[in-house]
Amino acid sequence: MTITAVSPATNKPIKTFKEMSKKECLAAVGKADDAYQQWRATSYDQRKQVILAFAKELRNRTDELARLITLDMGKRISESRREIEYCAEIAEFYANGAEEFLADQPMDRVPENAYLHYEPLGVLLGVMPWNFPFYQVVRFATPNLMAGNTVLVKHASNVPQCAQAIESLFAECGLPDGAYANLFVPTDYVEDIIADHRVQGVSLTGSEKAGAAVAELAGKHLKRSVLELGGNDPFIVLEDADIAQAAELAVQGRMVNAGQSCVASKRFIVVKSVADEFLERFKEALGELEPGDPLNEDTTLAPLSTEDAAQQLHDQVQSAIDAGATVLLGGDRPDRDGAYFNPTILTGVTPDSPTFDQELFGPVATVYVVKDEDEAVELANRSSYGLGGSVYTQDKDRGQRVAERVETGMMFLNQPTKSQAELPFGGIKNSGYGRELSHLGILEFVNKKLVHLG
Repeated sequence: MTITAVSPATNKPIKTFKEMSKKECLAAVGKADDAYQQWRATSYDQRKQVILAFAKELRNRTDELARLITLDMGKRISESRREIEYCAEIAEFYANGAEEFLADQPMDRVPENAYLHYEPLGVLLGVMPWNFPFYQVVRFATPNLMAGNTVLVKHASNVPQCAQAIESLFAECGLPDGAYANLFVPTDYVEDIIADHRVQGVSLTGSEKAGAAVAELAGKHLKRSVLELGGNDPFIVLEDADIAQAAELAVQGRMVNAGQSCVASKRFIVVKSVADEFLERFKEALGELEPGDPLNEDTTLAPLSTEDAAQQLHDQVQSAIDAGATVLLGGDRPDRDGAYFNPTILTGVTPDSPTFDQELFGPVATVYVVKDEDEAVELANRSSYGLGGSVYTQDKDRGQRVAERVETGMMFLNQPTKSQAELPFGGIKNSGYGRELSHLGILEFVNKKLVHLG
């Protein structure tokens, strides 16, 4: 069996990779366990030098690596370059901060002879998605490598060039052989990997369905897990917002990565008194985006990741229309090769619509008009997801109150949900559990050992 990189801009194959056999896969697990015995004994300074070298190499090869992202999954080249830079920032954050984050912690409420001591767990599995093929891996791998764990990654099958490049970079930067390994394996091997006694935990970023399956396996085999799943982020515009700014940020929030982000703004909840102005500005700005070659610097609309993804989004939009939704913009695919979908605005999506509580992974915005702040919050919370969200108002205190009322893992004032190395990232409800990034991200897969000196 093989894994093939296919350009979403043309739907033509680029390069083929051979899948590993199950024997080769389990051999990689053994190699990772052997590497763990060596890597866990290294000092923070030794690990730091490797991860800082990795960050430096990311920057040195930005153009080369960004091109791989764009070829594999279609991201606009400027966004791909930014992804590589952000990966370098994350690597540096953990390289420079791990020793502090994992320092022994005295137990404040007991005598001074008790403390928490952090230790690595062992081999970890990451099941990673295609939408940010470097970033998602780096935010999982670098904190865990700095903690002394070793890492196996089963990456999405449509980004094999990126997957291979990450493994090569870590090897070139001095990681012990086997401490980081990319697994070109089919999905059904994941159960065997999680079941292996040498694997101590699993982290997945992906769909609810995939998350539920991995959580079930992790529970069955008593393995620690972190899940970062879908999102249906609310973008709440109150009547005292700067509407011109809100509309501009709405385009940014919805269209990052062609709308293929778990924390992209998806549900635009606007108070009635400003809804017409917001919609007019939002529609005009989205309508200016034009599909083009994602390797071209001037392109404003990239393709979706695959032809299947574009067709699935088309089917979801059509089901919303069939259920009574109104199309204010787009609603269809452009007449050109590639996995493109036109920027779309839907209104009139009711709770009875099949898409009301679905994640629309692409350039489709659903706009809801509400009478006031309370109704906006109620609608924002009427979701099985709880990842991120944002609220727009010129009253900071009011914005803070609304942010604290919305049931999500992250809320932002006058800015769309974003990711930053220093800030914890994660959600609640069907958006998963656990946290990545910040000092919390390095604590998910370590033994928080109590040491009591008597």
